Amino acid sequence: MTSPDIAAAFETLSTPLVADALVRLSLPVRVAPREIHPAIGGRLAGHALPARHAGSVDVFLEAIQFADAGDVLVIDNGGRTDEACFGDLVGIEASTQGVGGILLWGSHRDSAELAAIGLSVFSCGTCPNGPPRARTRDADALVRARIGWQLVERTDVVFADLDGALFVNEQHVEDVLDLAKNIADRERRQAALVRQGRSLRQQFRFADFIARRGTDSTYTFRKHLRQIGAVIEE
Repeated sequence: MTSPDIAAAFETLSTPLVADALVRLSLPVRVAPREIHPAIGGRLAGHALPARHAGSVDVFLEAIQFADAGDVLVIDNGGRTDEACFGDLVGIEASTQGVGGILLWGSHRDSAELAAIGLSVFSCGTCPNGPPRARTRDADALVRARIGWQLVERTDVVFADLDGALFVNEQHVEDVLDLAKNIADRERRQAALVRQGRSLRQQFRFADFIARRGTDSTYTFRKHLRQIGAVIEE
C-alpha cells in the first residue's frame, strides 16, 4: 500500500483499533513513548522515513530526497527536550516535497510557522533553542531511527492520533487495517444498540457469564465473549 492509501484507510480508524488488530493477529504492538503527542494536527499515517539527528539538519534534507508522497519523517533525537532539532525551514521543505507529517522523539520549535504550513507534527514538546553544535553522525542515520524502545526502519508504517503512536511492519499493514475496520464496525454496532436501549450487559449476556462463573472458576469473561461471538478484549 502507498502512504496515501494507508492514510485514507486510517481516516475512519484509530490507534486503539490498530493495536487491538495487532493483538488479535498475534503481532507485536510497538508503541512510541507516551511523551510523543500531537503538537500540530492530530493524525498521521504513512510509511516511515527514518532520520537520526546529530546536531545538523542535513540529515533531514537528505532523508527528504527519498520521500514518497505521504511518507512520515520519523526523527530520532534521543528524546531530548533541551534543544529543538526541527523547525519551519525544514518543515516547509518537507511539505513541498509531499512529506505527510513528522514524528519526532525530541522537541521542535517554530510552532506557529509549522501550523501555518499545515504540516502535522508529533513530538515531545517545544524548545526555543536549536542544537548548540553538530555531533558525530552515525553511518546508519538514514536506515533506522530509535523512538523510545522501538527501532523504526523504512519497512515500517506509522500510525498516530490523539491516543498515541505505533509502528507496524509494512508486510502486515493490509491485514491489520482490514481487521481494525471489522473491529470498528462491530463496536459501532454495539454502541448504536446501547443508544437504542440495549445495554452492553444485555448484548454480552452478562447474567449468563456471572452464573457460569459461579460454578466454573476457569470461565473468564474473554472466554465467554469468544463463545458468544462478541470479542472486544483480544
